[in-house]
Amino acid sequence: MNTPPRAPRSLQTRLLLAVLTLGLVAWASAAVLAWHEAQDEVGDLLDAHLAQTAALLRLQPLDELDEDKLNEAPELDKHQPRVVFQLWHEGQLLARSANAPQEPLTERRKRGFADSVAAGKAWRVFVTQGREKDVLILVGERQSVRDEIVLASLTSMLKPMAWVLPLLALGIWWAVRGSVRPLRRLGQAVAARQPQSLEPLSTAGVPPEVLPLVTALNGLFERTAHLLASEQQFTADAAHELRTPIAGIRMQAQVAQGATQHAERAQALAATVQGCDRATRLVEQLLQLARLDAETASTGAPQTDLAEIARAVAADLQPTAAARGQRVELDLPGPAALPLAEPLARVLLRNLLDNALRYSPEGARVRLQVTPATPGNAAALCVEDSGPGLEPAEIARLGERFFRVLGTGQSGSGLGWSIVQRIARLHGLQVQIDRSPTLGGLRVRIGG
Repeated sequence: MNTPPRAPRSLQTRLLLAVLTLGLVAWASAAVLAWHEAQDEVGDLLDAHLAQTAALLRLQPLDELDEDKLNEAPELDKHQPRVVFQLWHEGQLLARSANAPQEPLTERRKRGFADSVAAGKAWRVFVTQGREKDVLILVGERQSVRDEIVLASLTSMLKPMAWVLPLLALGIWWAVRGSVRPLRRLGQAVAARQPQSLEPLSTAGVPPEVLPLVTALNGLFERTAHLLASEQQFTADAAHELRTPIAGIRMQAQVAQGATQHAERAQALAATVQGCDRATRLVEQLLQLARLDAETASTGAPQTDLAEIARAVAADLQPTAAARGQRVELDLPGPAALPLAEPLARVLLRNLLDNALRYSPEGARVRLQVTPATPGNAAALCVEDSGPGLEPAEIARLGERFFRVLGTGQSGSGLGWSIVQRIARLHGLQVQIDRSPTLGGLRVRIGG
């Protein structure tokens, strides 16, 4: 059984967990460091007290001790009942405090501090010589007592900090919640929008960390609005352009239905076929343009040899050119590669040659030149004709969907130029349009 994917934690929850975890780790680290510091400080203080107690014992003469209480000596300091001492002489216990064990606190015989175990307990012991050189003074304190003092000291220090932890957690929660409030407001503002609302979001009062997101959303809204406007215009223009050939086909079909003469019927049917061809061509161009609009900029397109494709496209259009007495000239000195997929390269060349032949008069010349790449110059293709050419204002509008130059006497949709420029733009190619210096008509050059 497949378990459903776990829902990701919210940004606020992740921030809270991260900050609280870091806070607890820092608090625990501080407690550990404080424990070690307290151990050192308390150890030094209590060691000094052991040395001080030993000094007091060393100053007291042995002959002043009551012989009846040699083995049951009283406590030296009523404020330190946990400190014990022993007096040893040649391996014999001369005196001890009431809570001192019978066995030696340590085996150490030289002056100084030692950690030892006596009577099953751990001790911290200070060893020194008495006034009589053969007397050994041992003053000790249990390690458990020291640990209790350290723990009490640490507890008194950390207890206030522990009480503050809930307040700190509450403050962190409040701060994080306030920090992500702009994101919640942004989400609410976007969720409350109507589908057709593409106005930019307000950037007033937006924190600098959230501003890039708001700016990106506004850019997305702007691009979406532009795309919707283009699509609406495209749909309206396409409907208008399709209405014309369909109306023509219907009219010619009605003429054929009412024709009484064979020649009249044949002419109407031929016009009907031409109208269908025109509508088919228009639909094909619309589909090509729709596919190109869905494409994104290509940076890794394969290199295609334009010379080979130019020969094939020119051969396909040769019957159309021959029917009007036009001549297609090819100038292909060698292979020339451009970053174009082969199908798009065919579409590009076919639209360029078709436009040149369509808008050139009968008997015109159309030349297709492919220039191979050279050091410092990328490969390029150039199509020029001997037609009437275009005015600068008309050249500036080439590429607008459904734009056609009036007065040419040729049918068309104006989509061919849109397809050419869209393919070039997708592949980072430059399109230059001007008047041909040799043939006098239009010259189109496409290259890197």
